[in-house]
Amino acid sequence: MLLNKAVLVNKINSNHLFSASSLNPTIDMSQLFPGEVFANTADFDTGIRQLLPRYDEILEVISRCLPLTSHRILDLGCGTGELSLKILQRCPNAQVIALDYSPRMLEFAQHKIASSGYKERWTGLQADFGDWAINPETLNIGNEFDACVSSLAIHHLYDDMKLRLFQRIAASLTPNGCFWNADPTLPESPTLAEIYQAAREQWVSEQGSNFTEVRAKVGNSSPQGYSNPDQLATLDTHLQMLTKSGFTTVAVPWKYYGLAVFGGWVE
Repeated sequence: MLLNKAVLVNKINSNHLFSASSLNPTIDMSQLFPGEVFANTADFDTGIRQLLPRYDEILEVISRCLPLTSHRILDLGCGTGELSLKILQRCPNAQVIALDYSPRMLEFAQHKIASSGYKERWTGLQADFGDWAINPETLNIGNEFDACVSSLAIHHLYDDMKLRLFQRIAASLTPNGCFWNADPTLPESPTLAEIYQAAREQWVSEQGSNFTEVRAKVGNSSPQGYSNPDQLATLDTHLQMLTKSGFTTVAVPWKYYGLAVFGGWVE
């Protein structure tokens, strides 16, 4: 059940240590949150690389867009911790505060970060970042972040909530702070939609699998908190929202068919 107030991830399952069963939880499809994608959390890291073209490249681009001297970085919808880990490896002085509403994914991320030796520089909070956008004081994480990142999470918000979130992010960044987001975008035409789909199918095939095999591991999620199944917006719409939210410079450092890394800086 989603908590309205953030809970430290190490308190989520305080009665037991990590075990094979807790790190590989298979859940009822009706309990799947938007963004969890796979019924078995342990399938995510492998499955997303089969399903989504150039996932590792996406993580690399976001991490390279961050100043190496960053001290406080906010990771929204951290999932299994792949982006957090990439950032911790690249930014030697960074403290990462990571939010996710899924206790399963947070637990998985915590184990991954700890086993990689970065436990002291990572804090996981069980929280809906939609709540943070509207009532930031409930999380008590403060402002003054050098950077904010997100990967494959914000597209689950309706457009009005995307705007609210972008405004909150802009208000929480230090001068010259930056925000980078990776998400699928809405095709601008039916023709492009077909092209994007064909590219994804080709990618899956090149990984030695097919959509039927990968989809067999994918669950159907239900709305949870402020998040819903895919609520895509065009790339141009995202950039307009960022500008409206107070980002003085917006950019798209990476794009591959319908996937994009976009964001910008505040003054």
